[in-house]
Amino acid sequence: MSLTAPAREPGTTSGPAPDAPAPDERLLKTSPLRRLLGRPELGSVVGALAVFLFFAVIADSFLRASSLSTVLYAASTIGIMAVPVALLMIGGEFDLSAGVMVTSSALISSMVSYQMTANVWVGVGVSLLVTLAFGLFNGVLLTRTKLPSFIITLGTFLMLTGMNLGFTKLISGTVSTKSISDMEGFASARALFASQLTLGGVTVKVTILWWLALVAVATWILLRTRAGNWIFAVGGNEDAARAVGVPVSKTKIGLYMGVAFAAWVSGQHLLLSYDVVQSGEGVGNELIYIIAAVIGGCLITGGYGSAVGSAVGALIFGMTSKGIVFAEWNPDWFKFFLGAMLLLATLLNAWVRKRAEATS
Repeated sequence: MSLTAPAREPGTTSGPAPDAPAPDERLLKTSPLRRLLGRPELGSVVGALAVFLFFAVIADSFLRASSLSTVLYAASTIGIMAVPVALLMIGGEFDLSAGVMVTSSALISSMVSYQMTANVWVGVGVSLLVTLAFGLFNGVLLTRTKLPSFIITLGTFLMLTGMNLGFTKLISGTVSTKSISDMEGFASARALFASQLTLGGVTVKVTILWWLALVAVATWILLRTRAGNWIFAVGGNEDAARAVGVPVSKTKIGLYMGVAFAAWVSGQHLLLSYDVVQSGEGVGNELIYIIAAVIGGCLITGGYGSAVGSAVGALIFGMTSKGIVFAEWNPDWFKFFLGAMLLLATLLNAWVRKRAEATS
């Protein structure tokens, strides 16, 4: 009795069956712990909880509803700017003009409205266009000259600082703007940029809503859109991103204009909250925005970070600045604590990232 081999389809060859293909690593399941360790804002969340518990124990008034409202307001005024600054840092760049740009936006809105005797919304609109032009200038100059963003935005910082003072004294005769509170449109503009709500007996400033909205939009852009992939790619390796077709120049220009938009929002809040603006305000705030982003997990080298992390960094700033007051400490020590938090947060973020890479 002879055995015959099973018939094969024409054109096939004999031999051992091929091994099964290896599964795509992108389809492998990742444990919740590993995903948690991979989040850039993990270190800042741990730090925020530590700061909250610390001041909750030290300062009796810290947990009052009115105190928490004050903390959130302080955090929101920083957080509105920290969000686009974080996106810019993820894209591998800096903006040292962000602080004075806020003041420039407020000055333009006030002086245009007052000098033209126009509706306040005219000044608000002109301010938006001019402030976006500042961001466009930074982005175009960066992409055309290939100079470091530190140099370009430092130059813009100095120019805006001089323009703020020079134009204000030239037009108003003093270092501050004239009052526009009696002009048409002031009340409606104030409702949008500087009003407050009462929720459950707690006063909530509208800047908190602006802040949360910006965090939500920025997170959606980073995690759910092609532009978010471009931002991470440009910050991680600009040459490699350009080689695979990422519009590097447009991405960076868009990031700088995002910072300008947030500066416009903050500037209108500054003006409509206090009615007048001092031309020398805003100097030094750009460092606070960068600190909030770094505490939130953004790397100085770019390509890593999150909008949520920047929000947590701003919250830590708000809790520290107001917690020191509630604890009745000498506020002269505030900068010391801010610097210590920056160092500790950076070390913690580096440790968390190494742990995440080791478990991946």
